[in-house]
Amino acid sequence: MGLKLEIILIVAIAAIVGGSYMVKFTNDTSNKKSPTKELEFTETTFIEVDTNKTLGRAFSTYGIRDAGVLTLYDLKYHTDNIRLLRSKKGIYKGNKIYLDGNITVDQKEGFDYRAQHAVYDKKTQILDITSAFTAVMNKNIIHGNTLRYDTQKKEAFAKQIDAVVYTAEK
Repeated sequence: MGLKLEIILIVAIAAIVGGSYMVKFTNDTSNKKSPTKELEFTETTFIEVDTNKTLGRAFSTYGIRDAGVLTLYDLKYHTDNIRLLRSKKGIYKGNKIYLDGNITVDQKEGFDYRAQHAVYDKKTQILDITSAFTAVMNKNIIHGNTLRYDTQKKEAFAKQIDAVVYTAEK
């Protein structure tokens, strides 16, 4: 009594079908995140210009451009209206710079500001301080919760302020 060919074929087909149900096919390349870092640099100066003049200048000790977002560390930024804007971290998204950590704004004229979080809109030239801030000019000191400062018009609007202001006697 030998093995019949039909029995061998049935067992082989059953083994192939059973084995195919145990194998899982996946596309791992679609699940993995591909690297998006486009640029990495140290000790770099960026100069923003248009056809007529220089709009601004930024210096950073370290920076990364990742997925179209530029992140600068130890940022120093200058414009016609701002002598020096410093921050531990600045994130460029479109026309806005999101600033975080030890922000200082030194003006050519007017108050100098200190805060922890702010957003500077390069197009409108408005600085929105979104954390508690301190503004100092000579002996004048202002503390507040939020501030919106137009660097062109030199106008500031603050909320919940505590101020010591010295005025000239007339």
